[in-house]
Amino acid sequence: MSDPIAAQNSARSSVFRRSFRKTFPSAVRGEGVYLWDTEGKRYLDLSGSAAVNLIGHGVAEIASAMTEQAARLEFVHTSQFTTPVAEDYAQELLEFAGKNFRGGAVYFTCGGSESVETALKLARQYQVEIGQTRRYQVLSRTQSYHGSTLGALSVSDNKRRREIYLPMVREFAHVGIPYCYRCNYDCKDGCRNCGQQYAAELERAIESANGEASAFIFEPVSGATLGAVVPPPGYVQKVADVCRRHGVLLLADEVMTGMGRTGRNFAIEHWDIAPDILIAAKGLSSGYGPLGAVIATKKVVDGIASGAFLHGFTYNAHPVSLATGRAVLHRLQQQRLVQAADSGREGTVAAKLEDSLSTLFDLKTIGEVRGIGLLRGVEFVSDKQTKNPFAPELNFAGRVASAALERGLLVYPIQGCVDGVSGDHLLIAPPAVITPEQIDWAVKQLKESIEAVE
Repeated sequence: MSDPIAAQNSARSSVFRRSFRKTFPSAVRGEGVYLWDTEGKRYLDLSGSAAVNLIGHGVAEIASAMTEQAARLEFVHTSQFTTPVAEDYAQELLEFAGKNFRGGAVYFTCGGSESVETALKLARQYQVEIGQTRRYQVLSRTQSYHGSTLGALSVSDNKRRREIYLPMVREFAHVGIPYCYRCNYDCKDGCRNCGQQYAAELERAIESANGEASAFIFEPVSGATLGAVVPPPGYVQKVADVCRRHGVLLLADEVMTGMGRTGRNFAIEHWDIAPDILIAAKGLSSGYGPLGAVIATKKVVDGIASGAFLHGFTYNAHPVSLATGRAVLHRLQQQRLVQAADSGREGTVAAKLEDSLSTLFDLKTIGEVRGIGLLRGVEFVSDKQTKNPFAPELNFAGRVASAALERGLLVYPIQGCVDGVSGDHLLIAPPAVITPEQIDWAVKQLKESIEAVE
């Protein structure tokens, strides 16, 4: 008799995949907004591969920059050498980050989680170096997500991604996050009041920390776990003011929102605020290589008076990754893709996407369509009047994504936006090279996918 378990194991991939419950098509090629699998099926990447790709797939000049650097110098350890590409790219990134980062410095990593981990340690060492040795707590917000390392998980608050690891995590205070569709406060004045109330929660948390708060980390526009929630008027400015008055560093997690995704170089620029530390990844290399960055102001860099940052990764400032990121930055600027991602500019693809997605409101399961630039969220509800979410076990967003996949459309489904378990939404984040015609086709397929699941 055949052994069914042995048969199952023999058929299982040798790759430790993110899920053993589903099969994945095998991608072999990308060009512009499209990906192709081994069967020749074409997919329109409306999620930018998890809000990563902004410049489009298959750009030959990026591959050339990678190849040239690898042929010249593939790797040196940062305890022994710097490199021309590191020095040049860091200076260009500081300029891209704006005038408030003049005289600052960039610490390069291999991705978002590493960048968050680096920023948390940098905030702690800064406080110690300036004599504030009691400051170590990093405050954050409920329903936030900052990465998968244990340090990043400690400042995240997404239940599904943290639950089993909580015994291993050092917990600090999490304050409320402005989510006006499901607000805890009065939103009758255009949400300005609720923004002040949420900022007041941060001030109370800092005061309760009794002089031990070193930093506050937040996403200027919420990423995957809430789905492109834009803060209410005055909130970001008030948060920055609270941190400044209490000597707490402001850390802006722009892993998903930076590098032009929202129509600004970094999303925090929408509110004319400069944090002490900017955290970038994803769009930094547009997916062409593993790359993240921690961009620190002159104040923070000058504060490391010991002359050594007690932290490091083997592959930080990897020359090939840096050549990749530098080529992506040049492409971003030459093609004016930040401007293309500005939904406030008439005639941009970002404005077109906003307009097209608004047509989804006609469907009975759409609670809210939100976002800014080329970062959009579509939240599903079982009842529009009560805003009740679907039961988690129905996996409504996942089923919509599966229906879209059948139609050759890639979207990013997430659960838990209401309380960490309930609440279904999609994240929409296409490359900035998408055309109006491609947007029309994609939204049509999305609408049909939602109707099929309804």
